[in-house]
Amino acid sequence: MSGSVLIVDDDPVQRRLLEAAVSKFGHRAVVTDGGEAGLEALEGPGDISVAILDLVMPGLDGIGVLKAMRERDIRVPVIVQTAQGGIETVVQAMRHGAFDFVVKPASPERLRAAIDGALKVGAAEGATRRAARRGGVLTFRDLLTRSPAMERVVRLGQKAAASRIPILIEGESGVGKEMVARAIQGSSDRRTRPFVTVNCGAIPENLVESILFGHEKGAFTGATERHTGKFVEAHGGTLFLDEIGDLPLDVQVKLLRAVQEGEVDPVGGRQTVKVDIRLISATHRDLIQQVKDGRFREDLFYRLNVFPIFVPPLRERREDIPLLVRHFMHSVVVSRPPRAISDRALALLEAYDWPGNIRQLENAVFRAAVLCEGETLTEEEFPQIRALVEGTVDLDRGRAPAADPAVARPRQPEAQAAPEGPPPKLRPGLLPMLDERGDVRALAVVELEMIRFAIDHYNGRMSEVARRLGIGRSTLYRKLREYGIDPDAVRGAADDESQT
Repeated sequence: MSGSVLIVDDDPVQRRLLEAAVSKFGHRAVVTDGGEAGLEALEGPGDISVAILDLVMPGLDGIGVLKAMRERDIRVPVIVQTAQGGIETVVQAMRHGAFDFVVKPASPERLRAAIDGALKVGAAEGATRRAARRGGVLTFRDLLTRSPAMERVVRLGQKAAASRIPILIEGESGVGKEMVARAIQGSSDRRTRPFVTVNCGAIPENLVESILFGHEKGAFTGATERHTGKFVEAHGGTLFLDEIGDLPLDVQVKLLRAVQEGEVDPVGGRQTVKVDIRLISATHRDLIQQVKDGRFREDLFYRLNVFPIFVPPLRERREDIPLLVRHFMHSVVVSRPPRAISDRALALLEAYDWPGNIRQLENAVFRAAVLCEGETLTEEEFPQIRALVEGTVDLDRGRAPAADPAVARPRQPEAQAAPEGPPPKLRPGLLPMLDERGDVRALAVVELEMIRFAIDHYNGRMSEVARRLGIGRSTLYRKLREYGIDPDAVRGAADDESQT
């Protein structure tokens, strides 16, 4: 299998070496000297099958290119390479959609295997996307979950579908915010009407207004014909504004008017255009903080945030991983798809934190399914994931191994009734799992005690607390608020204790 391989590297020696290797493998090499030029090549008329991307470059670096590719929906498998092959670098590259990872200087055999694998995945992905487009309307019955956190999302989404009020879907990148939006549309009385999506973060700032509201012919240089705009395209249906937090402030003013009045002003137009849309917005940013920082209009925030829905990250709903893995396995369009996944491989996937969430999991399963030569996916098909979690989980039992298997676990003391007053300081390993009746304590209670212990242990350094607990800082604050705790007060109390 041959194709065009894009090489993006600022080092001229490395470019020549890669170009020679790619040509020797029988592929056509397209060479660029930086991230900006690489993006232009990916968006150009040439048919790029695979990209080899250096991570460390001046200007737009490799991670920046990966982010831009995701925002612009450029679906080309990327092999990233760097001389700095630390675990953090691997995690970051995988999070942003890298297909494979090689460390300089990569051997010809390793490079060839990576390119061949990327070509197979690219071809299969195209067939899979075409099959997916033939699917029907999505509803909440199509969302695969057995997680209580996601069941709450489903309940809220079903209520939202029965109304026409604006909805704001919040959550990290890759958690499935657009899927929730499509399920709301598919469960509403507008299910047969248009569903128009706009990624606000992927539009050049000078074109945002034109793309959203339209323009007349001759309204500005390059406007050779009339454009209706996304609001008019969505008339009668649903408009989904993804990454709403990336909208420029001047466009936010016009968006507010469009939401309030139900009409838009095309650029260069002489009269307003009435529109009837259902507006769903989404963001991975903390919009409240954006408002405080002056980067998002407060009046627009309250207009959009009428019905908020928070989609939890995958690491907080690991029970969904087996369902999602099997769904992705069966969705891949290949001649001989794998029929099963081994228990060890599934334990491996359940142990990983998935910083790129469902999108990253889908990419990993897709890659494994395409490259698998047998009928069962094993841990061998997930080399990058295995390298990151190896030694932290017992793949035969699916849980973390004991520090010393020869040492018996000490018998837990019987739980006593909680005394009045503030809870005592916890010591590592003494968090009781049973209540005074011998029943397992509620997860929320144990979670709260764990959070309190982490805040105390790290002296109120909330970024460190969130990192060690494996959750985002905004998620940590949200959990504290749900428990009726003021995060600033908790942090201040921890600071006072550390000074005594």
